[in-house]
Amino acid sequence: MRVLSLFDGISCGQVAFERAGIHIDSYYASEINKYAISITQKNYPKTIQIGDVTTVNGLKDIDILIGGSPCQGFSFAGKQLNFIDPRSRLFFDYVRVLEEVKPKYFLFENVKMKKEYADIITKHLGVEPIEINSALVSAQNRKRLYWSNIQGITQPKDKGILLQDIIHENTDYADWRELSRYIVPFDKTLQILDKEVQRGKIGYFGKDSRANRVYYIHGKAVTLCGEAGGGAAKMGQYFFGCITPDRVNKRQNGQRFNEGNKFYALTAQDQHGVLIEGYIRKITPIECERLQTLPDNYTEGVSNTQRYKMLGNGWTVDVIAHILKMLK
Repeated sequence: MRVLSLFDGISCGQVAFERAGIHIDSYYASEINKYAISITQKNYPKTIQIGDVTTVNGLKDIDILIGGSPCQGFSFAGKQLNFIDPRSRLFFDYVRVLEEVKPKYFLFENVKMKKEYADIITKHLGVEPIEINSALVSAQNRKRLYWSNIQGITQPKDKGILLQDIIHENTDYADWRELSRYIVPFDKTLQILDKEVQRGKIGYFGKDSRANRVYYIHGKAVTLCGEAGGGAAKMGQYFFGCITPDRVNKRQNGQRFNEGNKFYALTAQDQHGVLIEGYIRKITPIECERLQTLPDNYTEGVSNTQRYKMLGNGWTVDVIAHILKMLK
């Protein structure tokens, strides 16, 4: 197939085609982030980089157009600016290219959003979206909408993957000297909020801000710290294990915590980390790659800050591969 990928990022699309068993003759990638481009070219040196999406034109004989325009103006987690946000307006460049190139197939991805916004996208693309949660194929809760004229798209089979299945301590030999770089001091100012537990949030450190919140996953206390960081996209902390010995009994007697069992959606701004039986550490770039079902060390070669950012902006590969398999 001849593929045109807009907003290509780190080329999760190419990994998905490969995983779906579909041969690519030519892959054209529209991307402007130099770090993302370097990762793409490291993994797929034959990628044809064509620059800014606003200047893409003149391509012919494209079999499939794929892409997901920046979502900040649509996201429930964002400011809900809709198409007023210049990043959201880039969607119309996808529409323009779709109309000019006239590929046989197309796939457009974006966040779950207000119906009025989704309806505008549906009107321009001419198909209704299907919502798929990455939780079915990964250890990450990540609800996304997919618009495509590929026929027969269904929900992926639930693989039952949990955070405990992808962390270093359980999946490979832990290089403790390496992991020690991600360990952070334990902060005893943790405040438990019983009423929030059913929604996955169990408390916070110091003050209740995104950077200080504690989240729970699969019988363990997990801290997901979200911090804007000026776009630095640093990952933060998880708690994985018991906070204090007395919490063990409280949890066992009456199920103090619910049985939440999925990682929270990676974003370009959130921070994430892990506590393994008594220590707190940030989640590593490799673990974030696993959450997006990418190969280990796929994003190696740039700073961790850039790795976290591009992984937060990327696709969950196995969801895209599941959709592409419908082409075979």
